[in-house]
Amino acid sequence: MNLNVWLPLLVLASSLFAGLIIFMLDESRSRLRTALNLFAAAFKVVAVHYMAYRLLVHGEVHEVGFSMGLGFEFLLKVDFLSLMFLALSSNLWLVTTLYAVGYLEGSPNRSRFFGFFSLCVTASTGIAMAGNLITFFIFYEFLTLTTYPLVVHRETRQALEAGRNYLWYTIGGGSVLFVGIVWLHVLAGPFDFTDTGVLEALDPAHYSTLIIIFALLIAGLGVKAALVPLHGWLPVAMIAPAPVSALLHAVAVVKAGAFGIVRVVFDVYDREFAAGLGLLEPLALVAAVTIVFGSVRALMQTDLKKRLAYSTVSQVSYITLGVAILAPFSTVAAIVHLVHQGIMKITLFFCAGNIAETLGLHSIKDLGGVGRRMPVTAICFTVAAFGMIGVPPVAGFVSKWYLGLGGMDAGREWVVGIMVLSSMLNAAYFLPVVKTIWFKTPQKKWKIQRVSRFEAPLTLLLPALATASMSLLAGLWAGWTWSPLGIAKQIATGMGALP
Repeated sequence: MNLNVWLPLLVLASSLFAGLIIFMLDESRSRLRTALNLFAAAFKVVAVHYMAYRLLVHGEVHEVGFSMGLGFEFLLKVDFLSLMFLALSSNLWLVTTLYAVGYLEGSPNRSRFFGFFSLCVTASTGIAMAGNLITFFIFYEFLTLTTYPLVVHRETRQALEAGRNYLWYTIGGGSVLFVGIVWLHVLAGPFDFTDTGVLEALDPAHYSTLIIIFALLIAGLGVKAALVPLHGWLPVAMIAPAPVSALLHAVAVVKAGAFGIVRVVFDVYDREFAAGLGLLEPLALVAAVTIVFGSVRALMQTDLKKRLAYSTVSQVSYITLGVAILAPFSTVAAIVHLVHQGIMKITLFFCAGNIAETLGLHSIKDLGGVGRRMPVTAICFTVAAFGMIGVPPVAGFVSKWYLGLGGMDAGREWVVGIMVLSSMLNAAYFLPVVKTIWFKTPQKKWKIQRVSRFEAPLTLLLPALATASMSLLAGLWAGWTWSPLGIAKQIATGMGALP
C-alpha cells in the first residue's frame, strides 16, 4: 500500500492507540499520559495538513476500503467535504487536550477520561473520512458510546441523569438513522458519497419512498445536530466538565450531526435533486425555527454554560440552513461555519471553564469584576461573543454575510431577516454577559479555587487565547487563499458548487 492508503488509517490510529494505551496507565503516570496525548494530537494535525495540501494543490485523494460482507463496504476517503471537518477536529483536539490536562490536574480517573477523550476524537475523524453511509454510521454510533463516559465523568447524580438522557436521545436518533440507511440500501444498493446521481436515476415511482427515507435520515441526524424539537439532551449535558462541553459543542457531537446533514443533502441525495423533491424548504424552515428558538431560550438562562448551550442549538443550525438554500454562497457559508462556529464556541467554553475553575463562578449575575481579575480570559470571551453576534471582523460575521448573500441569490430574502433577527437575539444574550464582566463590581468576595502566577494556569489560558486569536484572524484574513473562507471556496469549487 502507498501513502495515499496508509494516511487515513494512521490518522485514525493516532488517537485510537493513544486512547487504548492511556486506559492502561496508572493514575500517577501523568507526564507519560500527557506526552502520549500531545504527541498523538500533534501527529494527527501534521498528517491531516499533509493530506489537505495533497488534495487542494495536487488533487490527490487519500482512500482505503474493504468489504464487510452483506454488500457493505468500509470506506475511508478524504474528499473536499471531509477535509474541513477533519481539519477542525484534529486542530481543536490538540488545543482541547492541552486545556483538559490543565483543567483536570489532580482530579481522579484521568486515565479513564483521556482514554475516552482520545476514542471520541477517533470517532470524529472517522465520521469526517467516512466514504459512504454505512461507514459514517459505524463511527457515528461509536461517537455515542465514547462520549457517554465523558458526560458522566463526575459520577454525580446529576451527571448520571444527564448521561441517561443523552443515551436515550442519541440511541433513539441512531436507531432512526439506521432504519433510513438500511431502507436506502435496499432501494438503491450500495453507493459512495462521490457517486452522484444514483437516487435521481431510480424509477420515479420510488420518489415518495425517498422522501420518507430523507425524513428518517434527517430526524436521526437531527438529534445530534440539536434541531428543534430533538435538542433536549444538549443543555442537560452541560453538567460535564468544561473540556467535554467544549468538545461536544465545537468538534464532536453536534458537529457530527450537522456534518451528517451536509453529507445527506450534498452527496446522498444531491442538493438539486433534493430541491426537486421539495425536501429543502421544510429543512430550511426547521433550521430557521431552531435558530430563533435556541436564541430565545438562551435569553432565559442565568447559568453561563446553559446560555452557551442554547446558543449552540441556534448557531449550529446555520450550517443546516446553508445546505438547505440552493445557492453557491450558502454552500460556502455552510462549509465555513463548520469551522467558524467551532473556534468561537470552544473559546467561550474555555473561558467559562477558566472562570469556574479560578473563581468558582457559574451564574452570569456573579461575573461582575471578572474583567479586572482575569483580563485575558475576559478579552477572549468578548472576542468570541462578538463573533457569535456577527460583529465584523470576527469570523461569525463572515458566516452570516455569506448566508445572507446565499438567501438573496436564491430569492429567499427571508434568510436575511432570520440573520438580522438572530444577530439581535445574540446581542441580547451576549452583551449583558460582556457588560457584567467588564463594567460591574463583584457582588461578593471570590473564593479562589486555584492559585496561579497568572490569572489562571497557562494550560487553561493559552488554549483560550489561541482559539480567540483564530476567531479574529479567520475574519480579518478571510480573503486569504488559505483562510477557512478561502478553503471553503476551494472546497465548494471542487464540489462543483462554485464555478
